[in-house]
Amino acid sequence: MITVQYRLDQIQDAARQIIAFAGSEKIWVFQGQMGAGKTTMIKALSKEMGVYDQVSSPTFGIVNEYDASSGIKIYHFDFYRLDDPTEALDIGIEEYFYSGDYCWIEWAEKIAQFLPNEFLLIRIISDSELDRTITLQHAQDVN
Repeated sequence: MITVQYRLDQIQDAARQIIAFAGSEKIWVFQGQMGAGKTTMIKALSKEMGVYDQVSSPTFGIVNEYDASSGIKIYHFDFYRLDDPTEALDIGIEEYFYSGDYCWIEWAEKIAQFLPNEFLLIRIISDSELDRTITLQHAQDVN
């Protein structure tokens, strides 16, 4: 586990650290209170990964698909509005999770029983309006 503190004007540096720590992990779970900066970090990560699509929260559509200049595909999930976890099965999350493509998940606690055993956990804490602390942990290390 590592901890990274950054100011919002240093978010690209923090994004590069996340990418380096992730290694080959493709399932990334973002945790944080409403307004902590999950989607903002996903935008920064997308920029670092060469995404050329418009990046926004898929709150109403549940999943957005982004393509990067390197040819990689990223699926961005937001399960905040999900009432019943089984609704996630209806959109085929298992196919996404085991596709070998990147899956970035906000509000994963709503579908915890369907998450793969291995993933990168990214916890974001808003320390102030401009300061954030993130902890990065691979799932097999989560207590």
